[in-house]
Amino acid sequence: MSTDPDSAYLALCARDARFDGRLFVGVTSTGVYCRPVCRVRTPRRENCRFFDTRAQAEAARFRPCMKCRPEIAPGLSQMDSSHSLAQAAAQRIEQAVQQGLPLALPALAARLGVTDRHLRRIFQACHGVAPHDYLSTQRLLLAKQLLTDTTQPVAQVALASGFESLRRFNAAFAERYRFSPTQLRREGTAVARQAATEGSGLRLAWRPPMDVEGLVGHFERRVITGVESVDVGSLTLRRTIGWPHHSGLLRGWLAMRFDPARCELRLHASDSLAPALGALLQRVRHAFDLDADPAQVDAVLARLPLPLRPGHRLPGCFDGFEAAVRVILGQQVTVKAARTLLQRLVDRLGEPVETPFPELTRLFPTAEAIAAADPATIGLLGIVRQRVRALQALAAEVAAGRIVLERGAPIEPTLQALLALPGIGDWTAQLIAMRALAWPDAWPASDIGLMNALGSRDPKHITGLAEDWRPWRAYAVMRLWHAIETQELP
Repeated sequence: MSTDPDSAYLALCARDARFDGRLFVGVTSTGVYCRPVCRVRTPRRENCRFFDTRAQAEAARFRPCMKCRPEIAPGLSQMDSSHSLAQAAAQRIEQAVQQGLPLALPALAARLGVTDRHLRRIFQACHGVAPHDYLSTQRLLLAKQLLTDTTQPVAQVALASGFESLRRFNAAFAERYRFSPTQLRREGTAVARQAATEGSGLRLAWRPPMDVEGLVGHFERRVITGVESVDVGSLTLRRTIGWPHHSGLLRGWLAMRFDPARCELRLHASDSLAPALGALLQRVRHAFDLDADPAQVDAVLARLPLPLRPGHRLPGCFDGFEAAVRVILGQQVTVKAARTLLQRLVDRLGEPVETPFPELTRLFPTAEAIAAADPATIGLLGIVRQRVRALQALAAEVAAGRIVLERGAPIEPTLQALLALPGIGDWTAQLIAMRALAWPDAWPASDIGLMNALGSRDPKHITGLAEDWRPWRAYAVMRLWHAIETQELP
């Protein structure tokens, strides 16, 4: 840690509030870590280990104190440490590249609440490169994939990768890779033609093992007719999608096939979605949790009262608003009943779309469409008034950009914004964070399925049981749900 351990112990003895959120103490005799202001008896010096962040304490196998609750310490965002700030900056850079948006580092620094100079300094220390170099790398790697795996014109690839001109694109490519985009395109075109023949498409890899059957089964049990289709036998999923773009809403379809032998997913997208391919690649990775480290997750899931399914994943989503609507309509009903309500909503408010697949005919309703709909119209679908209010309140906030439901959005501010809406409680907010924000430690303590699986109707009791599954409690949720849905549990 950066603070001297002896000085940190003095701060602990004094319960110095200046260190709250900046210092955490792990007590080896209890296996718990606390804030320095915790009112329990001060532990002996030889039993204390000190950390700058909660993540460091949990990585050392300490669990959070139930009395002082480290999760409510000041500075709950990822900005608490320079490392987290650098990671947040890197994520913002990657998102800008994927979405084809311009990025000014001073504006990024201001958004993160620091000066441009400070951001550059800590970014260099954490990542070993300057932010500008990191940005260039992300753009070039996206361009390289598009040149290799698609037949998009070089100029279109340059724009999709965030370069302002073809000249700058060619210069950056030559400087970094020492050959031109055209040279790579010659090879890439041949690969893309072969891909079209073999049906392989864009390739996205994952770390094995991966429970592909369990993941595909999860999506198959929640299919909305017209929007999605799942073929469990061929491990193929298809769906329609509407994607916001500076040129307007892009409408199209995605087709995804798992290839377990190669530990890869193959993605095809309609030509209409070409300007958004970079962003869609990352959204697909999120939807299927392709970036998970199964070694870390499985070590925790092995503690569940269930047989281990190696490589269990946390299903995400293709659209955060859609995921939130699914959660709201799933309040206090079964998966089957929620599907029925969702189907009616799509049939009523979903925009028709043409695809080469007869089973794909509609887009999921946009936030704007649900916000503008007559509440009585939605109520006629069998959706109770409280759910209608929740849907339209959320839709209005998302449409106005006041709530952003995507991976990397700040957890605590988003949870608070969701909880402020009518009809949204902790269960709903936690599940939205799990599916839309990819929060791996989400825990819907009042979930009936979890209570049944864990043999208790006491949310406090099952939350206590779940302490041993941090920081991967959301994975435990999905594993327990899977066991119920597939009748592993009675």
